[in-house]
Amino acid sequence: MNAFRPLLALSITLALAACGQKPAEGEAAAPAAAKPAEVPIIEIDGSSTVYPITEAVAEEYQIAEQGKVRVTVGVSGTGGGFKKFCRGETTISNASRPILDAEIEACRTAGVQFIELPVAFDAVTVAVNPQNTWLEAVTVEELKKMWEPEAQGVVLKWNQVNPAWPDAEMKLFGAGADSGTFDYFTEAVVGKAKASRGDFTASEDDNVLVTGVASDPNALGFFGFAYYRENQDKLRAVPVKATADGAGVLPSMETVLDGTYTPMSRPIFIYVNAKDAAERPEVRAFVEFYLKESQALITEVGYIPLPDRAYELASERVANNVTGTVFEGHAEVGVSVESLLQRETRQ
Repeated sequence: MNAFRPLLALSITLALAACGQKPAEGEAAAPAAAKPAEVPIIEIDGSSTVYPITEAVAEEYQIAEQGKVRVTVGVSGTGGGFKKFCRGETTISNASRPILDAEIEACRTAGVQFIELPVAFDAVTVAVNPQNTWLEAVTVEELKKMWEPEAQGVVLKWNQVNPAWPDAEMKLFGAGADSGTFDYFTEAVVGKAKASRGDFTASEDDNVLVTGVASDPNALGFFGFAYYRENQDKLRAVPVKATADGAGVLPSMETVLDGTYTPMSRPIFIYVNAKDAAERPEVRAFVEFYLKESQALITEVGYIPLPDRAYELASERVANNVTGTVFEGHAEVGVSVESLLQRETRQ
């Protein structure tokens, strides 16, 4: 009979608990169920351009940690991501341009300090439908004619940009106003960030833009290089001429690294909440993993890794909790890999 006493005591305890009673003194109480440990969450949001890199890193990190950490990655555009980040709603913000003055001030007001970490280079790609046979190359000046604010409702056909092009309606697809790609493209092409016509199909989701261009022979769009590379069977990249008499240059790892794909190449970033990096071991571990393990993933998803020294400098910045930006609060154009490395060395 003694062998059944633990089971009997457990049954009595559960029955009494169901009636809202406690076991009498001397009776055995049922062991309390262990409360499952909460899995820490690292919340990331921001640029759709940087998303493929961070998503790939997050997947690899969670596999390595065997479910001990959860990493969520959202897409609300660089600007949308910074709004959340500067309100303290996210730990890391993906950004396809440097943080702007207004965003720096928003973070300062909210008491959010940040560590700026360049993670790769991108080639903003101008693409058309493969059925487009007339656009062999495009100059920056021609892109300006297409996209400047004065073109809205006026420049509607291809031959209005260049008489050699057909008398056909031009359909434009581009990044939305919350996108860092939109800021960078308008700065590089029009000469002022966010200065653009409004009558085009805009989205922070690059896949929407890819689908639009791939569906219309008269379409032209711009987006990050990874999205072009992933959809090369549906799109054709257009060589870009920095000047009218210059040579057309296609986006590639080689043309970004040698500085010839200008002004369309740019660094892309993650911004880390400095307090979280200092106080949450899982955040620091994730960022260190990102900087050490991302190079192969960056190439795999279609971007250009930085030199090894850049990641070493970034790791030192995280270890020493060095906050702030090496840029001047605007979507700067023409930053080469070499000049970026020089800035990072000085910080």
